[in-house]
Amino acid sequence: MRDVAIIGVGMIPFGRRDEDTLMDLLAWASLKALDDAGLGDKSVDAVYVANMGGGMIQRQTAIASSLVDRLSLLPAAAETIENGPASGASALKNGLLAVASGYYDTVLVVGGEKMREVTGWRATDFVATMTHPQAEYPYGITLPGMAGMFTRLYMEKYGVTREMLLAISLKNQEMGTLNPYAHVEMALDRAGIFDSRDAIVNNPTSADPLHLYDLCPVSDGAAAVVICPLDMAKKLTSKPPVLIAGFGQATDTHTLQEREDPTDLKAVTLAAQQAFERAKMKPSDIHVAELHDAFTILEIAESEHIGFFPKGQGGKAAVEGKTRLGGQLPINLSGGLKARGHPVGATGVAQVVDIVWQLRHELPKTRQVKNAQNGLTINFGGFGNNVLCFILRRVQD
Repeated sequence: MRDVAIIGVGMIPFGRRDEDTLMDLLAWASLKALDDAGLGDKSVDAVYVANMGGGMIQRQTAIASSLVDRLSLLPAAAETIENGPASGASALKNGLLAVASGYYDTVLVVGGEKMREVTGWRATDFVATMTHPQAEYPYGITLPGMAGMFTRLYMEKYGVTREMLLAISLKNQEMGTLNPYAHVEMALDRAGIFDSRDAIVNNPTSADPLHLYDLCPVSDGAAAVVICPLDMAKKLTSKPPVLIAGFGQATDTHTLQEREDPTDLKAVTLAAQQAFERAKMKPSDIHVAELHDAFTILEIAESEHIGFFPKGQGGKAAVEGKTRLGGQLPINLSGGLKARGHPVGATGVAQVVDIVWQLRHELPKTRQVKNAQNGLTINFGGFGNNVLCFILRRVQD
């Protein structure tokens, strides 16, 4: 198996993009990544497109076939990958395996979603189609509702408090104000926005005990990466190649009630363990991470299940500033899903793009982890029933 490196990345600003079609979003992110890789108008061997909602929201399928034609990349192989909110990471995994095996040399992976085309309620229902079609969906379960139940259980078992959830929300939204690609541009604690800290704490309840600012926004957006064998990367680009040092993927029961302990995110733990084993690293080797914080509780829970902090200590670490820039392990310096946004098909790719920028040392000092060499991403599918983890490493000159 060949070592595989990321040589190009691209992203477009997330948010409400009424003027753009889904294909516009995917094409622009792709062109940015191809240009960043130095490929220009050269073709690639294959294109993997991550998308969950095109068929339901835009009434468009065969999205990858359409994109290669739009980009004039014919006759490149093309496939659309759907794995719920983990679609982006799944698309990258498929591209990684294709290059590592030797079947392809250059692969474009792009994820995108146009979710603001429908109302918030319809978007919530669209995401709820990931739930069990007999045991959950007919009874009105939604992902925020599931997250609320998970949060209550986690609070009772590990002593997580509203203050800990608030620490995640404040940190990630603050980082979003520094990220030109982020959907949310408002810092929660900026003077003049709220009359008092109580107003932040007591913002409207969404899915008790989660409040409005504990949830990510519904977003449009796209992100892309170009990958190739490591030995080829050094010939194609003058930028530091970023090695995909390890990856892992694991699944868990579709329904939470079938799990022995609903607070145990087994798929997160197993995916991270696989990635660390393949990368020959351990949690203490990671310098920066992008975790799937669709709900603030998930950043806390994932940081513990990965092994960054002991169980019950992730929330305390956030309150103490250990996950901020300059802390023990900076997490979600992009703003995370909480502020960068969550166009579900794009998220897993966007996480990788942000880590690549960190490892290339290309970000402004307000978001750049000094001398970052190793990064990690977690892309959380369903409610933890299909999870992917990537570990990336800067290749030294």
